Amino acid sequence: MSDPRARVDLKSLAVSPLAEIQARARVTIHFEFLTQATHRIKGARVSAIPSLSVAADEPLTTATAFDHVYEAALTDAEVGTVGIELETHLVDLAAPAERVAWHRIEQALPAVKTAARTSAVTFEPGGQLELSSLPASGVVAAIDGLRLDEQRVRLVLADYDLGLAHVGCDPIRSVARVNPRSRYQAMEQHYRSTGQSEAGLTMMCATAAMQVNLQAGKSGQWSERVALAHALGPVFIAIAANSSLLSGTKTQWKSLRRRVWSALDPHSCAPLDWTDDPAASWTSFALQAPATLVSRADGGIDPVGMYVPFLHWVTGAVRLGGRRPTINDLQTHLSTLFPPVRLRGYLEIRYLDTVGPRWWPAVAAALTTLIDVPTAADAAADIAEETATLWETAAEFGLADERLARAAQRCMEIAAAHAPTELRFAVEDLASLVAQRRCPGDEFADRVDDIGALAAFEELARA
Repeated sequence: MSDPRARVDLKSLAVSPLAEIQARARVTIHFEFLTQATHRIKGARVSAIPSLSVAADEPLTTATAFDHVYEAALTDAEVGTVGIELETHLVDLAAPAERVAWHRIEQALPAVKTAARTSAVTFEPGGQLELSSLPASGVVAAIDGLRLDEQRVRLVLADYDLGLAHVGCDPIRSVARVNPRSRYQAMEQHYRSTGQSEAGLTMMCATAAMQVNLQAGKSGQWSERVALAHALGPVFIAIAANSSLLSGTKTQWKSLRRRVWSALDPHSCAPLDWTDDPAASWTSFALQAPATLVSRADGGIDPVGMYVPFLHWVTGAVRLGGRRPTINDLQTHLSTLFPPVRLRGYLEIRYLDTVGPRWWPAVAAALTTLIDVPTAADAAADIAEETATLWETAAEFGLADERLARAAQRCMEIAAAHAPTELRFAVEDLASLVAQRRCPGDEFADRVDDIGALAAFEELARA
């Protein structure tokens, strides 16, 4: 097991550092700009907003910044296309208690990319491997493609004595960054400078999630679809909970990964208060959120290192890097925002712990069914209303909470009844687990009790 002195101080994750950060920064949001711009665009359809042609190096104005975020938030499209992103922990099979060195990841990368025939391959700051499926015509095709790529990648990694462990938080190894990418170096420095070092580094280097990406739908569906994807969050956090251990420490949380996210800046990572115009809600959230990174003329990236709402940079109240922001800076800024549901033209659903090969297809199929199948969506919306605000309860207690257990069981019954035939058995299997008030993390915790954390982690990696 890794040096216990390098383990995460879990108590530090329970306190948000933002009050201290904001007190130091003495920041006042320019709400007058925010209100004026929101009123100007509120209720407008994306098709009614002209395409923006802002030069890459042209400083943004408040109007062009608002218009760009609003226009890009949601795209009018038919429901049905599905994408899935699956993160897993890369493990050295010869020394599972140690992080995989970056040079070994670089050696394996070409073969891994070749093996993942239809999925993009990226490596996260702590060496986690992420497979991102191509957008597919339906959840069956998305799951089939990603499942085959995952299997091929696992076989190739074995040639390098590497394995994959599907668990939401790294249960054994100390938290450390191995990916030298300049973006990740700058993010780590920014979190350290703003009092978020513990939670920020843990989020970057020791967590793994599954994301489900769904079409926004036709413009008349946007409000209901965004609201439903958001409301289902606590229920599916409880269903997919798989992160009760971190760096050798067993915790009280069912989804410690979710707890880590909630310990970060709520202006960047908290659930939104969605309105009837979700694009306007997203625009307000994005421009009030603090900037994290500043690009240099030489192509490098610097951390902001203090609490500066992006809107302050746009208005000129603060000049980061000695200049005003450009469209490229805005795009980078949007990529550093991590609420549970993020708008990227489509709905990026980010609240799921990664789970094992037995469970992740069922989780993806159940969630997609409850949002994309109209009859199932209507029923799920009524069920999820009662638990829509229980984000922390879901992370801590999961299905041990009576309200979440009841909602999860009903949602899974609906999902099983409406899921595609090819995936119905998998969804029913997950529904059976939920009916027992158990989640995938409970099964891993049982193995930890039986054989120890290190052996259980290695067992996952060798599966």
